Amino acid sequence: MSHTSIGGKQVQNMSNALPIIIGITGASGSVLAKKTIDTLLESSTPTIVCASSAARIVWQEEMDESFGAAIERWSDSNLFQYHPSQQINAPIASGSFPTRGMAIVPCSMATLAAIAHGMADNLIRRSADVCIKERRPLLLMPRETPLSAIHLENMAKLANLGVTIMPPDPPFYFKLSSVDQIAEYFAYRISVALGVSETLPDHLQYRGPEDI
Repeated sequence: MSHTSIGGKQVQNMSNALPIIIGITGASGSVLAKKTIDTLLESSTPTIVCASSAARIVWQEEMDESFGAAIERWSDSNLFQYHPSQQINAPIASGSFPTRGMAIVPCSMATLAAIAHGMADNLIRRSADVCIKERRPLLLMPRETPLSAIHLENMAKLANLGVTIMPPDPPFYFKLSSVDQIAEYFAYRISVALGVSETLPDHLQYRGPEDI
């Protein structure tokens, strides 16, 4: 059994003791970040969130709930901690601070390019750089279309380093009827990819033609 300090509080449990880092950048798709954080906290997973200034601007444009209100709501859990991207001295900037890995949701092309070229000039990029050098799980959810050759080369470079590239392409065969349902699907996919959950919920597992 291990202990991890989240927000100055000691969190103790077995399988989910180490936190997951969620980075939020200025790409469109704030609902993907919201659903992912909600899902992690609902599963009693310690969660450390880091958002850029651009992410907060996009959130304001896309979401009904303000970013500040979301932070207050998540902060009701002692499993939650928040750092702005300028806080480069936060614990997650060091490889000596243990985590289970990181997801950047959504991930802008600027952030993806910076990580691919070793540029760790803010806390989101530095935390991703730490995951790569420490060989911890790192997942990027790029939100851009169409993709240029530069974008694809950067993704391929990171994929060859073991980074999971997960574009938010919906599973049309499930006939999901809302943006919230699609965001929920990817929140669970992220949980599985980072080892928080072993499988997707039953209703999001394809069982054959009868599901179509």
